[in-house]
Amino acid sequence: MSTVMIVDDDSTTTSLLETLLELDGFKVIVARRGADVMPKLGESIPDVMMIDFHLNDVEGVDIIREIRAHADYKHIPIVMASGMDKSDVALEAGANEFLLKPFEPADLPILFNRLISG
Repeated sequence: MSTVMIVDDDSTTTSLLETLLELDGFKVIVARRGADVMPKLGESIPDVMMIDFHLNDVEGVDIIREIRAHADYKHIPIVMASGMDKSDVALEAGANEFLLKPFEPADLPILFNRLISG
């Protein structure tokens, strides 16, 4: 079973994605604040991450840079999502993929499995 970490401060979004991804066989870890990400990574390293661009306490790209600078986590595939086209900034920070909101949640398992399998 693959594990995905969703980093998003919108509880409606995280609840929906958690339910849909679990139905598709993923284990889901949710971090609602940027400050929660590194401690959660210390507990369990996910196979893939999805990070919202704008969080209450930090910009998602700052989290990506922190993850990419850490030897134990820099290999984790990361998808960044935003309602604005921030693809250049996200990819420059180290994201593997960028999704423009609203996206089709049903497409996520395909994307995640592709990133996980390399």
